[in-house]
Parts: sequence; C-alpha cells; structure tokens
Amino acid sequence: MTWSERISLFSPLDLIAVALLYLTWVMIGYLVENPPRRYPSVSNLMADYRREWMRQMVTRSPRIFDSQILATLRQGTSFFASASMIVIGAGLAAIGNAEQLVGRVNQITLESDPVFVLEIKLLVALSFVVNAFLKFVWSHRLFGYCAILMAAVPNHASDPAADPRAAKAATINVTAARAYNRGLRSVYFAIGAIAWLLGDWALLPAVLVTSIVLLRREFASQSRAALMDPSDRTMS
Repeated sequence: MTWSERISLFSPLDLIAVALLYLTWVMIGYLVENPPRRYPSVSNLMADYRREWMRQMVTRSPRIFDSQILATLRQGTSFFASASMIVIGAGLAAIGNAEQLVGRVNQITLESDPVFVLEIKLLVALSFVVNAFLKFVWSHRLFGYCAILMAAVPNHASDPAADPRAAKAATINVTAARAYNRGLRSVYFAIGAIAWLLGDWALLPAVLVTSIVLLRREFASQSRAALMDPSDRTMS
C-alpha cells in the first residue's frame, strides 16, 4: 500500500480536524505566552510573582522557605515527567498490538477502520505526550539551575552581586515555569486527541472543548481574578 493510498483511508474531515488540532495547540500557546498587554494571562501574572519571589528572597534569612517551594515545584515536574514516560510506554505497546485493539475500537465506533488508521490516531495523541515529557524534563532541569543560582545569591543584601544573581534566578525560574506550562498544555491536547479514536466527528468538539478549558483557566478563571486584585500592587 502506497502512502497516497494510506492517506486516502482518512476522510477530508479527518485531515481538517487533525490540522485544526495542531494549529489550535500552537495558537493557544502563543496567546497564553504573548497575551494583550491590557489583558495578561495567568501564566504572565505568575511570572511577575516569580520575579518578586526572587527579589524578596535576597533579604529573607534563612532561605529554607524558598528551598522548600522550589523542591515542591521540582517534585511536580518530576511526577508529570514520570507519568508521561508511562503513557508513552503504554501507547507504544498499544501500537505494537494494534491488530488486537482495532477490533474493540471498531465495535465502539461501529466502523471498520484498518490497523494503519488506528496506529496513526494513537501516534497523534502520543506526539503530544512526547512533547509534554520533553517539556517536563527540561522544566525539571531548569528548576535545578534556579536552585543553584539561588544558592549563589550572597547572604547580605548589600552585596553588589545579590540583586543581579537574584534576577538571573528569576529569569531561569520563569523559563522553567514556561516549559512546565507548555507540557501541561500538551497533556490537555493529548487527552483531546484521544477522541479521534471515536471518529472525525468526535475530534472537532474535543479540540473546541480543550481550547475553551485552557482559555478560560488563563483568561477568565477565579484564580486570575485573584491575581488581578490591585490591593497588593507593590511589585515593580
């Protein structure tokens, strides 16, 4: 079977839905990280607090509290990285046994898709999981870099190196959080991509629901409203 024949196994709606899946993933990621200046996302608001955290750390003694927070953040990235590895292994195992799985899937969808179609559908979902794994691993490493930079900040706030090193730690911290958030978005879209197993008619609403959930949490959630409360606007 040639590639053109394999592609013909998918309907035009299948191809449109998959293209929309990836396009929406990219566009939402860009919008979250580059929101309108007058309407920041939760991720951007939290980045400001991360920078403020590093500024406050300079004068905090001892800094055990800061190290505990960073350790908690690293535990989160480690957990999701481990979970992603498990899902990748399970997904590859499912692809390796696709002939046994395709019968059950066709019973649910009442269709007769060949094994190749099921393999591609699983690979699309796995592509998001693989991306999530890479982002979580990178985020974990960056938080480690941040820990080293925090340890390199002098104990005395009057030291000329204190503020510059704290600023570097803040930049690495924000970058690590950005990678972590990218990984989480990939997890959301991986879950949405699983709907394609039910057919092209299921993938389009799954993309829509995933997009609404992500946009709401970044731009219309109660947590964002709390962060936008101007009562503590002392950050520079």
